[in-house]
Amino acid sequence: MKKLLSVLIVGFICSLYAKNVDIEIKKMHCPLCTTMIKKAILKVEGVKEVKVRLNTKKAHVNFDESKTNIDKILQAIKTTSYTGIVVKD
Repeated sequence: MKKLLSVLIVGFICSLYAKNVDIEIKKMHCPLCTTMIKKAILKVEGVKEVKVRLNTKKAHVNFDESKTNIDKILQAIKTTSYTGIVVKD
């Protein structure tokens, strides 16, 4: 029971810093582009999950806000010669 409670508490604390962002990727046109962009974003410390979709030309990124920020993610995209723009809801 104590172990379960510990896991739940850690999960709750981690969720406090979890953030999701959708980023439009300009000029992305092939499956290789999605792979390069995903790998670059995953190198950013604190990024937990990345989904890059060619059909929408967008990346969905889940990251730990206590370890990184959107600017670092956008900079990682820029290293692949693409431009990312945060999609506002």
